[in-house]
Amino acid sequence: MPLNSKQSYAVYIFSVILAMILKIAPWPIAFAEMNPDWVLLVLIYWSVNMPERVGIFNAFFIGLLTDVLTGRLLGEYALVYSLVCYFCLNSHKQLRHFPLLQHCVFVIINLTLSQILIFWMENIQSITQFQGAFWQPILTGTLVFPIIHWLLSRTHNIRKIF
Repeated sequence: MPLNSKQSYAVYIFSVILAMILKIAPWPIAFAEMNPDWVLLVLIYWSVNMPERVGIFNAFFIGLLTDVLTGRLLGEYALVYSLVCYFCLNSHKQLRHFPLLQHCVFVIINLTLSQILIFWMENIQSITQFQGAFWQPILTGTLVFPIIHWLLSRTHNIRKIF
């Protein structure tokens, strides 16, 4: 049985909180560089599959919370999440009909855009060197997205959350 509106919004809030926990979790150094942007991956999924509930304002607010949690410049993630959410909302009708592989292509484009914007904003603050580790969160995020897609799409078939 599909979830009703309140239950699906509760699943959305829970998944964003879990993604924020994964983003700030203390990972070993080997995994810290490969840690994908969990919050952005969850926002991409929900803005494509629940566009009437998840909008640019939600993405901006979640971005501000992520800025505070990670200690970044206030508004950095807010700008990135808003732009990616805008692109998702702009093309959600087409994306719903695409197979998962094409979703992953869309995800890799958005993750690359977000990494470039974050690198650019950090480079404005202070000169930073471009490193090979720049590509690792994009690659791992693209590889993890099918799992996130599968897990979150299964929540639509649950009758009760708890």
